Amino acid sequence: MRSERNHILLAATLAASVVAGIAPSLHARGDESRDKKVKEAASQSAKAARAFEAIMQEPEKAIPADVLSQAKAIMVFPQVIKVAFAVGGEGGRGVVSRHVNGGWSQPIFVRGGGPSVGAQIGASATDFFMLLMTDDSVQGLMKDKFEVGAEVSAAAGPVGKYHGAGTDATMQAEILTYSRSHGLFAGANVKGIVIKPENDLNTAVYNKTARELLADDAGADIDAKLAVFPQTLGRYVTPGTDRQ
Repeated sequence: MRSERNHILLAATLAASVVAGIAPSLHARGDESRDKKVKEAASQSAKAARAFEAIMQEPEKAIPADVLSQAKAIMVFPQVIKVAFAVGGEGGRGVVSRHVNGGWSQPIFVRGGGPSVGAQIGASATDFFMLLMTDDSVQGLMKDKFEVGAEVSAAAGPVGKYHGAGTDATMQAEILTYSRSHGLFAGANVKGIVIKPENDLNTAVYNKTARELLADDAGADIDAKLAVFPQTLGRYVTPGTDRQ
């Protein structure tokens, strides 16, 4: 009996030793995995920042400042291939930042897929930009999926000098959309594109879903590795009068 008990104690000790040895290894792997995701997220934030900066370099042809100032949130899909955007949920990877506390929130990651977005785009890489002009359009991003133009109105946005007429039908749209390809920038019709949160990335980086991040009116401190997109927005966009 004593021998059997000793064997049990020995087995338990060995098992505990194995678990103790595995735990730090699993923790290290978890840290490595998060570090990898943070680098991936930082890369997406940087791509979105470069795309936005590129369109704002020529004020005469860029998104008008008075339009940008009214945006509740700004979403950028950098370097999307037309055929990729046509594959539901697996196409363009996007970054969105919301106007909070006089600045811009941490970048939140989304994916977009749906129908072709126009013959003028061709097969080259294209940057897409969406200005969310109302609270309802921001609320749409909190859902599991959100179709542009279906639940809220969307229209190709104005470019260059603009002195917004309140009665302009385009400016009544809840989402204003743009595209840039071959160095050419213009308003774009992207109705039918379905936006979904990329929550495997959001939760890995923030331990929060896109919905939770978008609902945070107070905003949060931004990891320096991820800050380039909201910082770039801050250089070009001065939030103005809220648009209902």
